[in-house]
Amino acid sequence: MANVILSVENVTKNFGERVAVNNISFKIYEGEIFGFLGPNGAGKTTTMRMICGLCKITYGDIKICGYSVKKDFEKAMRNVGGLIENPLMYGYLSGYDNLKYYATLYKGIKKDTILNYARIVGLENRLKDKVKNYSLGMRQRLGIAQALLHNPKLLVLDEPLSGLDPNGVKEIRDFLKYLATKYKIAILISSHMLAEMENLCDTIGVINNGELLEVKTINQLKEGVKGSRKIKYTVDYPNFAGKVITNELKFKCDIAGNSVIIHADDDQIANVAKVLVKYNISIFGVEMISKSLEEVFMQIIEKKSKGITSIL
Repeated sequence: MANVILSVENVTKNFGERVAVNNISFKIYEGEIFGFLGPNGAGKTTTMRMICGLCKITYGDIKICGYSVKKDFEKAMRNVGGLIENPLMYGYLSGYDNLKYYATLYKGIKKDTILNYARIVGLENRLKDKVKNYSLGMRQRLGIAQALLHNPKLLVLDEPLSGLDPNGVKEIRDFLKYLATKYKIAILISSHMLAEMENLCDTIGVINNGELLEVKTINQLKEGVKGSRKIKYTVDYPNFAGKVITNELKFKCDIAGNSVIIHADDDQIANVAKVLVKYNISIFGVEMISKSLEEVFMQIIEKKSKGITSIL
C-alpha cells in the first residue's frame, strides 16, 4: 500500500461570510497524479493555496507526510513544492541564475542539486540562456524545477498547461508522468484542459461551489455515472436510424458518417437492434464508446446544480 502524502481533513475556508471551501476531504498517495476539476471560483486555487501554506485554514486540517500544516507548519512545508498560477521568473537572468536565486531560500541546496533538477526537467542544455528567450513550456518546466529544488514529496500545480501549444502540453504531461513514476512524487494538478487531464491523472476530484462532489479514478467516474457509455451502430441509413431510435426509444442520437451514436448503456444494445431490424435497417457493426471526462464532468456539475445529491 502506497504511503499517504497529502491528507485534507474536513477543511473549510471562509472569507468573511463567504464560504470558499466547504468541509472537503481527500487523500493523495505517493506516485499518484490527482486532478482537481471545477469551474472558475469552485475553490480549486484556494484549496491549493491552503496546502502550500499561502492561505490560512478556517476549520479542519491538512497533513503533508503526516505533518499538520496548523501544528507543524515548517515540517509540512518542507515536503511540498508549489507552482500556483504563472511561475515568477526573472527574464534578464539565465535559467541557472533563476534556480540559484530560489535555492538561496532553502538551506543546503548546492550546485549539483540545481543541475540535477535542471536535467530532470530537460533544461540542462539551456541553463545558460536568458529566461526571456524561453518558450512558455520551458518556463513552466523551469518553474517546476524551482518547486522541486528542496526535494518535496508533494508537487502542487495550478493550471500548468494554460497557454501551452500542443507540443508544450505533451512535454509537460510526459514529464509529470515521469516524475510520478520514477521519483514517486505525489502531484496535485488543476486544469481546464479536461482531455489532457483524462490522459494524465490517476484520480479526479470534482469540486463546485466549494464542495467536493466526487473523488474517484477515471474509470470509476465513467462507470459510476448513469449514461456514461454510448453505443455506436454502423448502419446503411444513419439519419433514418437516428429518427427511428429517437421516436421509438427516446434516446438522444448523434450522426457521424455512416454511424448513429446512441446515448445509452450496453444493456440497451438488444433493444436498439430490435427496433432497427423492425424498420429494415441493416446493422454492419456495434461498438461501445465511453463518454469523455469532459462529458462526465459536465453531467456531475449539472446534476448537482439541480439539487440531485447522487449521480449513481
